[in-house]
Amino acid sequence: MRGTESCCGVLLVVLLLMAAASSTHAAAPPNIVLIVSDDQGYNDLGVLNSSVISPALDRLAREGTRLTNFYVTWPACTPSRGALLTGRYPQRNGVYDMIRNEAPDFDYLYRPAEYEVTFERIGGMDEREVLLPAVLAQAGYRCGIFGKWDLGSLRRFLPQQRGFHEFYGFVNTGIDYFTHERYGVPSMYSGNELTTADRGTYCTDLFRDHALNFIRKNQKQPFFLYVPFNAPHSASNLDRAIRGAPQAPEEYRQLFPHLNYDTRIVMRDGREIEVPTTGRKKQEYLGSVAAMDAAIGQILKLLDDLQLTERTFVFFCSDNGGSGAADNSPLRGHKGQMFEGGIRVCAVARYPGMIPAGSVNNEFLTTLELFPTLAKLSTALLPENVILDGADMLPVLAGQQPSARQEMYWQRRDHSAARVGNWKWIRQGKEEFLFDLSFDTGEQKNLIADRPEQAETMRNHFKQWEETMEAAEPRGPFRDY
Repeated sequence: MRGTESCCGVLLVVLLLMAAASSTHAAAPPNIVLIVSDDQGYNDLGVLNSSVISPALDRLAREGTRLTNFYVTWPACTPSRGALLTGRYPQRNGVYDMIRNEAPDFDYLYRPAEYEVTFERIGGMDEREVLLPAVLAQAGYRCGIFGKWDLGSLRRFLPQQRGFHEFYGFVNTGIDYFTHERYGVPSMYSGNELTTADRGTYCTDLFRDHALNFIRKNQKQPFFLYVPFNAPHSASNLDRAIRGAPQAPEEYRQLFPHLNYDTRIVMRDGREIEVPTTGRKKQEYLGSVAAMDAAIGQILKLLDDLQLTERTFVFFCSDNGGSGAADNSPLRGHKGQMFEGGIRVCAVARYPGMIPAGSVNNEFLTTLELFPTLAKLSTALLPENVILDGADMLPVLAGQQPSARQEMYWQRRDHSAARVGNWKWIRQGKEEFLFDLSFDTGEQKNLIADRPEQAETMRNHFKQWEETMEAAEPRGPFRDY
């Protein structure tokens, strides 16, 4: 009898220890994987569009929630990515336009000494801004970024000076997928140093490999993995036959053999120019999405293999609306515009046990919610005396409560927009638009003349927001102070 009691006692101790270990595991902050695509269309997910091959993103949608009402803060890359990492409107954090040179648009190749003093080289995110990785690092996270940075290329602006522990990627708005040059200028970095060691290797594969190595090295501690792909952005090559489309390896282009892979001759500025055909643009676009998705699939598989899936929060979105060969339907417009097609993006979130699998979330949410959400998940303390423009959205993603967001504002030069509830107002130069998104997601019926009182209300909302941004502590590089 005593032997039996002794065995039961040992078993009870073992069970208690196991329960304690399980409780500790459950209480541990999750790993965070944030994946961002570049110029991907709102409708360009395989679960929505049969012409798109994206089994990994489809898996995330199947195992998590697909967001249908999710916005970015700017209709193009640099300010959008800056707001994502600061949790602050571009007009508040100071990066409210592109950090890029315009001359390559006119086929100009910068000489090295000349490039060193261009704005693309010397501009960057204000050093006073607190970025997400710096906050997560203080909470014990190992932080890595592999892909597109786009917030400055001088050493003081690079990721490892802004909170990331590891960085491999390019520093400006776009590159050639194989040469890693931006219009002839080498742009790939390993840590703080420019590198050409991997020239010739498809950059999506490089970002994937660095991400996989990062996970393996840090599997025993909480990590924040940020993978901002440049796919399916068009290639930044001076050769117009290349730069008019993204780039995909042949094996992924061949997944779409029905599309004609060719170029055509057009007249530009009195001279003949070789450019991609519509078929080639589409084939390169779909191929680059498929290649990116395959990379995402390997990241998800490694999380499975290392038994990290259940305690990893994964979020995916595009940095802005699609352009070129992208499909933004049923939305109107595209990248660079304030119509929904420029600022409402495809997005998916997965967190097993918290976010219901196979769900669709229609709540009004934005990338401004990511900073407070990920800080809350990590149990990190929010930075003192920093105004954030979003709120924790995990309860919304979990289906536990509606979104707290009721308003959102956008400003790009002389293009402005506001959404308040389901009303959307746009001022585009001298043109004005007013839409009721509750029945007109495609923004087909302009109500600006029919509802003048609502238009005036929206103008006043935007003016109040504009005054708030003007009153904020000024930040560079664009603002005069």
